[in-house]
Amino acid sequence: MSLPEIVARAEWRAAREELLEKEKAVTRALDALRAERRRLPMVPVDREYVFEGGDGKATLLDLFQGRQQLVVHHFVFDPEWETGCRCCSAFLDQIGHLAHLHARRTTFAAVSRAPFTRILPFKARMGWTVPWYSSHPGDFDADLGVLREEDGGTAQRPGVSCFLRDGDRVFHTYSAFGRGMEGLGSTTSLLDLTALGRQEPWEEPQGRAHAVGAPVAREPLRYHDEYDD
Repeated sequence: MSLPEIVARAEWRAAREELLEKEKAVTRALDALRAERRRLPMVPVDREYVFEGGDGKATLLDLFQGRQQLVVHHFVFDPEWETGCRCCSAFLDQIGHLAHLHARRTTFAAVSRAPFTRILPFKARMGWTVPWYSSHPGDFDADLGVLREEDGGTAQRPGVSCFLRDGDRVFHTYSAFGRGMEGLGSTTSLLDLTALGRQEPWEEPQGRAHAVGAPVAREPLRYHDEYDD
């Protein structure tokens, strides 16, 4: 096994500071990329999709739960499977307490092609409390680019899609699949995919959050049981 070189503390510190400059450059580049992502145009969602969840039938607007943004995890769960995708399960295990997303008026939900009767027992087994809906048998996954032709059949790929609500109108703002999901899971990483971002005053474009009535995050984070939803 090839392990890192052993050096004195002073030499390690010098190497670490050199790497830190490169890390800061990447952070600045990521900030610019996220601002560019927030400037992407959006597409109106005019089709009436129907999902099934814990409270019965729901529309895409219902999935927002009254908030202004929605992040959907396209959880791979074939209608014929008894359990969901292992990779998607590992991803869902990483999702933190949703109160921090809700405080930025953003809802997170998983959507799968499997009927809800198959989703429910697996969700209970995994101990997840995130909202989870079945899109079976509608066209939501196909329209969002989730499905692809593979080995003579149709397969679903894991991904995330972001939506913005303006009154009762819903817009699709962003989607990412495959390796585009690497590094996601924290509250900030999910917000960075959305049109409103983290809703901090330093983010570009300026005034975006105020334009749709979302709060600008000026206060420190709270304990998850201290938020007013």
